[in-house]
Amino acid sequence: MSNQEGERRPLDFFGFSTDHKVIGIQYLVTSFIFYLIGGFMAGIVRTELATPDPDLVDPEMYNSLFTVHGTIMIFLWIVPAGAGFANYLIPLMIGARDMAFPKLNAVAFWLIPPGGLLLLASFLIEAPQAGWTSYPPLSLVTGKVGEEIWILSILLLGTSSILGAVNFSVTIFKMRIPTMGLNDMPLMCWAMIAASALILLSTPVLAAALILLSFDLLAGTNFFNPSGGGDPVVYQHLFWFYSHPAVYIMILPFFGLISDILPVHARKPIFGYQAIAYSSLAISFLGLIVWAHHMFTSGTPGWLRMFFMITTMIIAVPTGIKVFGWLATIWGGKLRLNSAMLFAMGFIATFVIGGVTGIMVASVPFDIHVHDTYFIVAHFHYVLFGGAVFGIFAGIYHWFPKMTGRMMNENWGIVHFVLTLIGANMTFMPMHILGLQGMPRRVAMYDPRFTELNVVCTIGTYILAVSTFPFIINAVWSWLKGPKAPGNPWEALTLEWMTSSPPPIENFHTTPVLRTGPYDYGMKKTLSIRARLKEMASSVPPRNKETGIRVSEAQSSSLLGDIQDSDSDNHP
Repeated sequence: MSNQEGERRPLDFFGFSTDHKVIGIQYLVTSFIFYLIGGFMAGIVRTELATPDPDLVDPEMYNSLFTVHGTIMIFLWIVPAGAGFANYLIPLMIGARDMAFPKLNAVAFWLIPPGGLLLLASFLIEAPQAGWTSYPPLSLVTGKVGEEIWILSILLLGTSSILGAVNFSVTIFKMRIPTMGLNDMPLMCWAMIAASALILLSTPVLAAALILLSFDLLAGTNFFNPSGGGDPVVYQHLFWFYSHPAVYIMILPFFGLISDILPVHARKPIFGYQAIAYSSLAISFLGLIVWAHHMFTSGTPGWLRMFFMITTMIIAVPTGIKVFGWLATIWGGKLRLNSAMLFAMGFIATFVIGGVTGIMVASVPFDIHVHDTYFIVAHFHYVLFGGAVFGIFAGIYHWFPKMTGRMMNENWGIVHFVLTLIGANMTFMPMHILGLQGMPRRVAMYDPRFTELNVVCTIGTYILAVSTFPFIINAVWSWLKGPKAPGNPWEALTLEWMTSSPPPIENFHTTPVLRTGPYDYGMKKTLSIRARLKEMASSVPPRNKETGIRVSEAQSSSLLGDIQDSDSDNHP
């Protein structure tokens, strides 16, 4: 169905497809469109907050804007973008031809546009106003129609997430090539195992909470309505049992991406492969037992506060293992400071700031002081924008040649990085001070003494808005007119780079054979194999694409002959 081998027709990306590569790009492009819409709403909110009085939009519209902004950025930007990278990369990384369930994969994606359009359509009728958390009793009195539209949208998006998690798990465990063990997988695969486990365990709990809230809205039940004997704190427990793991559902895929990007551009093996891999599983487990730290001011008993304070602090340990592993990988490396590497290093810097403030708000006395202030807004934006968004852009710059067969312009990429780094820190850093001084979040009107810092935050938002233009121009122009990309422009070792750019329809003409680790940069064994490949490539006749080659034959072929291992194999 392609006009050239390995290429899709442009119209294929606008229709129904079961090719994981097409679906991955559909995820990424769709989520980026919603990112622009959510960013536009953030611009209106920040413009409103440049002055203490509500002089741009009325308070009701302000409530709707920050509610839908938060919902879009979480459920329609970061989560689908992570799924988009996983869709595109996981089968290629493990040597599979496609995902385990291609039709289910297509269904998972096509639930997202209706969910997003439904949410946006609420502005035509009655937009939700209760914040992205939708706490009762506020959500029971601010407008039933808008709240119900919000619930239906989240249920669609959550269903998409569950279907994707099933597909990723089965694909990784059952479709790896025979020569790839679990400890031979790229770290992106480990990250997706951990994220998928969280999705499967926690998302149904959110669905249950929203269905019960919907009964309260439409059927007059009193699950969470205090006026009828319901308990709104129960909703908080159910909501945060999903929504704190959701932070890790959002960030774990980008932990994996960064772990795969840094060794390539530092030309060094990843430091502590197993520690980084197993720390993802630790984050997945611990992420399920920290939810009530969002509820320290909700009448939580002291003994329970102590338990959740300790677990929240402990979860910093596996995260810290990753950060130190990344830093050790960069240390002493032969760094290529291109766009992908700059965004990966920016990811580490900004995410660590969010992580440090996370330890602060894990402490009960400090959290009580800053709860529902702009300190919390600063914290989670450093985690999610500094973490996930920097990770998304690092991934796009790194795998753009593989996805499109074209190279991006590095100069414009660096401009994009500089503007993004300045804009993000200028927007979110002053919010820490605002929160410590007592400015509450989710308000359109505030004490005039906070005006100056709010103006700084608003200017930073405008810089962030401007930063997207060089990226959009660069991506579109490069996709259409950029220089042709070789199959492996970064000289990487993971399997997705061992095929053409873009890959053929079914990824590999023959079953690939794993001969090196995914991060064996500088190893003597790797260098020997690379030399043998270069020497023999011109003399080896092309294989028959229809019949392929058996794994047993490939393992002993003349092209990939046995290389004698040396004692120095485990040292760079």
